[in-house]
Amino acid sequence: MKNSLKNKLKTLLPIALGVFLVWYSYYNTSPDDREQIWFYIKEADIFWVSLSVLLGILSHISRAIRWNFLLQPLGYKPKVSNNALIILMAYFTNLGIPRSGEILRATALTTYEKVPFEKGFGTIVTERVVDLFMLLAVVITALFLQTDVILNIFQQRGFNLTSLLALLSIGIFGIALFLLFIKKSKFQLAQKIKRFVKGLVEGVLSIFKMKYKWAFIFHTLFIWAAYVGMFWVIKFTVPETIELTLSQLLVAFTAGAFAMSATNGGVGLYPIAVSSSLAVFGISEVSGDAFGWIMWISQTMMVVIFGAISFLVLPLLNRNQ
Repeated sequence: MKNSLKNKLKTLLPIALGVFLVWYSYYNTSPDDREQIWFYIKEADIFWVSLSVLLGILSHISRAIRWNFLLQPLGYKPKVSNNALIILMAYFTNLGIPRSGEILRATALTTYEKVPFEKGFGTIVTERVVDLFMLLAVVITALFLQTDVILNIFQQRGFNLTSLLALLSIGIFGIALFLLFIKKSKFQLAQKIKRFVKGLVEGVLSIFKMKYKWAFIFHTLFIWAAYVGMFWVIKFTVPETIELTLSQLLVAFTAGAFAMSATNGGVGLYPIAVSSSLAVFGISEVSGDAFGWIMWISQTMMVVIFGAISFLVLPLLNRNQ
């Protein structure tokens, strides 16, 4: 009973939060601002929106190819077309139920390519770990390129460089202390965390032992370059954001990336996070909201349309399974 309630809350809370944030965003904009935002969305140059969607599709195809590099050492080589359709289905499913897409990917791979569930799921976990490292790399790059702006934001909120360094030192010391405790502790929970972290590290290191490691690394870099690229081209759809530099957009990109994980597909929160980040660089709330909504709508529609098509096409292409 408790597990059932817990699972329902995991599904409903992100949806409820997303709906609330959509209402909150609507409520906190004036009728004139809403009209201006809607004007930007309607008048968005279809060329740049289409280019953004194309980059998104290419990233999914690249992910489908990359998936095989993880499966080949296990003795499996699924069709890239099946991989791509399964991935699109998974993203579509995640819009409704958070993290359900990962289960669907492993299950569909078992159904259509006879890959055991636990092995397929293991490769998906490895993928997620690699993507987490790539996101951290983007965050660090954004912090490095926009250090002055970010420090200025903290200073406006009462933090100076000395206090920030002190907080950073305390944070590093705390992490080191926690890791030492996990390493030495005999508690069951500590041992589980230790095994989990060890598994993550081994999953990432296994990449460098695979036969096609350089191809895997290339596709990983391409996927994330496509993610940044499909975000960057949207700047040409809103007049005020055209002059933004890549380093400035990286700050908004990282904010949007974290927003995507907080609610189902970033519904409600994504435009707010992107707009707030762009405001740091002098972009008005109206233009920032328009940018965020254009980006979110175009990518979400891509996932919905191609994900729904994939649900229909995958069984047809594999009628003999």
